[in-house]
Amino acid sequence: MSELKNLKGKLLVEQVEENLWELIRRTPYRAGQKLPNEYRLSEQFGVSRSTIREAIRSLSSKGILEVRRGSGTYVVEAMLPENDPLGIKDFEDKEVIALDLVEVRLMIEPAMAEAAARNATETEIEELKRLCDLVEEKGLHGENYVEEDIAFHCYVAECSRNKVVEQLIPIIDTAVMMFVNITHKGLLNETIRTHREVVDAIANRDPVGARNSMQMHMTYNRSLILKQIKERK
Repeated sequence: MSELKNLKGKLLVEQVEENLWELIRRTPYRAGQKLPNEYRLSEQFGVSRSTIREAIRSLSSKGILEVRRGSGTYVVEAMLPENDPLGIKDFEDKEVIALDLVEVRLMIEPAMAEAAARNATETEIEELKRLCDLVEEKGLHGENYVEEDIAFHCYVAECSRNKVVEQLIPIIDTAVMMFVNITHKGLLNETIRTHREVVDAIANRDPVGARNSMQMHMTYNRSLILKQIKERK
């Protein structure tokens, strides 16, 4: 694990977060398995409980951990190593790989939404609307909506009728969520708005509109990651 000496404040929290994720991957923990409590983790990492708490909060916002009030902190299945076939977390320069992932999404997902506008059935469009509702409901209640967000994009992929894209999107989008802080309010508001715009375009059989709305969504994601990277430096 990385050295923690001489690190303070935000840098220390980020390093503890990285080391805690490494611990989860290397042990390995199973889906639903409970982590040691804050006191034990603070002793293990040689940092304060408040630092551990901040690191856990960040990993929870990315869908890696789930904090259950009165029970403890648990590993989320979607982020276990077997669900990271690209080995994203093994890359040392995580800032570069995060941007590369978003660039891949920019290449694929607008065209995917365009195809969905041509191919989605009425039943599938209703399901897309339901998934929009779930993201909005969870997000506005301050709950983690990572799984619902990924489910939305995966379902758009399914509606595209492209079997390769259908297999790629769960891998790529899950990987991106390892880096994005979904508690960012601007991201939530933008996600709700552009998800609705994508679905409206698909429902109206407007391939160009669906492409443009998804492009705006991906571009905003890219700008947010760039901003988060800049803030860490």
